[in-house]
Amino acid sequence: MSQSSSPSSAWYRPMLARHAGESHRTATGLELFFDLCFVAAVAQASSAFEHAMVAGGSLHGLLGYALVFFAIWWAWMNFTWFASAYDTDDVPYRLLTLVQITGALVMAAGATEALERGDFTVITWGYVIMRLAMVTQWLRAAYTDRQHRRSALRYALGILVLQVGWLVRLLLSHDGGIGSFAVLAMGELMVPVWAERAVGTSWHPEHIAERYGLFTLIVLGESIMAAGMAVRTALDTHQETGSVLTIALGGILTVFALWWLYFAQDAPRRLRTQSTAMLWGYGHYVVFASAAAVGASLAVNVARVTGHAALTNVEAAATYTVPVALFITCVWLLHRRAAQASGMASVLTPLAALAVLATTFAPFTVLCTGVIASLMIGAHLLASRQERQE
Repeated sequence: MSQSSSPSSAWYRPMLARHAGESHRTATGLELFFDLCFVAAVAQASSAFEHAMVAGGSLHGLLGYALVFFAIWWAWMNFTWFASAYDTDDVPYRLLTLVQITGALVMAAGATEALERGDFTVITWGYVIMRLAMVTQWLRAAYTDRQHRRSALRYALGILVLQVGWLVRLLLSHDGGIGSFAVLAMGELMVPVWAERAVGTSWHPEHIAERYGLFTLIVLGESIMAAGMAVRTALDTHQETGSVLTIALGGILTVFALWWLYFAQDAPRRLRTQSTAMLWGYGHYVVFASAAAVGASLAVNVARVTGHAALTNVEAAATYTVPVALFITCVWLLHRRAAQASGMASVLTPLAALAVLATTFAPFTVLCTGVIASLMIGAHLLASRQERQE
């Protein structure tokens, strides 16, 4: 029986690495709760991104969104991989996870200030709360798991030093600007590389694939909800009803196609080595960020057709086509080797991404994007059927 399968948690269990080939390894209720609370931060970041774009601050809004989403994604990803290796499901583990959830809620509260005013104080404190809880988790692992002690201590040390750096950054003029953020973010990305060189930690391919898939589902669902609220507001005010419904239809087709594309991949087959798994995990920054941006971009386009956005038609269209094309391209890059597609099937996805970008300059951009994405899925299904027949 797995460590987390008991109906109630134990007071204390030694934090030992779980076996990478453990059978019936699925996401736990605590992990699902963690994701749902974390999506509050994603929703706030998307909403602030939408407001920044509607106001005409394209470059400022895009940069702020990229920085804020990095903090959200990185904190989520670190917990996910740690839980795949060390989910003891005892009382200390649960309490520390709840502390991380609290940090996520603090991050959500500070997302708007970070994007709209460039004030990263609240979101930084929320991030530090989450990361210090991770330091404690890694120290627990180092204490009881002698085989992976060197890696666990490296994780704890690297994370702790960087949290001091994030707090010092708040004392600098204008938070130290983009330069200090880039240095600290690069340090965060390098900690796992450095730590895993000591002794590679264990992780479960099927569990990791499921966790990433579930978070993708939640983010896509949040995008649909955000867009639905924008459409409802426009319909309630009887403004450009036909254009709004066209955007809604295109958005639905697009999200359905993005879902189909993502879950058509055999992720566990891709996650076979430490290096490929790390690249796969890091690449999901673009997958998650672009998926979350789709809903905000739908709302931006609704605001544009109803006359509430300080954007040109091309600018509003680009806020939608670029994240859709990024999602499609990134999923293709992350899985193209594992898919082993040949002939026309191997180029269908990048061609679809280019076609989506081309619709930026076409009328009814959102609807055209949805149609292209749907045709891409249909072409993949036909190509797969032909390959099976051959």
